[in-house]
Amino acid sequence: MRCDLLIEDILVVELKSIEYVLPIHEAVLLTYMKLLNKPEGILINFNVVNLFKEGQKTYVNELFRELPM
Repeated sequence: MRCDLLIEDILVVELKSIEYVLPIHEAVLLTYMKLLNKPEGILINFNVVNLFKEGQKTYVNELFRELPM
């Protein structure tokens, strides 16, 4: 398996066109983020009426949370 997109060496993007986003889809994205050592990810599902309201969800892992302010 491979991640769908890696943007600016920071953001892992997982693209789907499915009826429902299941926990396994989120787990796959989080696994990619962890294996690639990237702080942010976004899961985009194109099988929705409104892409901006219901078709995307952003994830942040522990790498981003530990950055000093």
